[in-house]
Amino acid sequence: MNRNLFDPENILRPAQSPGLTQDNPMAVRYAVKGEAYARQGTMVAWRGSLSFERRGQGVGNFLKRAVTGEGLSLMTVSGEGEAWFASDAAHCFLVDVDENHGLTVNGKNILCFDASLSYDITTVEGAGMAGGGLFNCTFGGAGRLALTSAGVPLVLPVTPDAPVYVDTDAAVAWNPGLRTSLHRSQSIGSMFKGGSGEAVQLKLEGEGIAVVNPGEPKPQQTSS
Repeated sequence: MNRNLFDPENILRPAQSPGLTQDNPMAVRYAVKGEAYARQGTMVAWRGSLSFERRGQGVGNFLKRAVTGEGLSLMTVSGEGEAWFASDAAHCFLVDVDENHGLTVNGKNILCFDASLSYDITTVEGAGMAGGGLFNCTFGGAGRLALTSAGVPLVLPVTPDAPVYVDTDAAVAWNPGLRTSLHRSQSIGSMFKGGSGEAVQLKLEGEGIAVVNPGEPKPQQTSS
């Protein structure tokens, strides 16, 4: 065991005010006083008088999830206390959303967020089932949310004269005002001649920002 682990500067003190804060690069703390939402399976520790309940998706979102196999499994965190959230030691970062600037996020990159934020499941134009079911969550209102990426994320500007193309597995978040579509960079012939190695990318056009994973998630192992 690291002999410095229990040094006073490494011991977390109680939060001074409610809300989301970042304790280290791979975990966030939510000081709850009322209610908050989190993705199921991301809570790693808690203290205080808190309860955790599965949150329903609503009829429309439930149908989308049933058809596509995608969705966002949420839980409600209620009461007064502190909870810590993390996901496989991924890098964590905080984003503030206001009434004028929403955010579209890949559901697998969400940790937790303020109950004051609204959300809806949306789909990339042209994706659907044929495009692998590229469904995301669009947040509105005002509040803070915690997201993850495989490392320190890339923040890329998108301008009308310079669209950005992102590997569909590496896209983390982008402005809802951006136009999205799927871009096929390879023909059948070019796949045999070499190329980018990624046949389909998410194309983002307009004026805004794209947040990109610096590494693709590893494929999940299937049990025999």
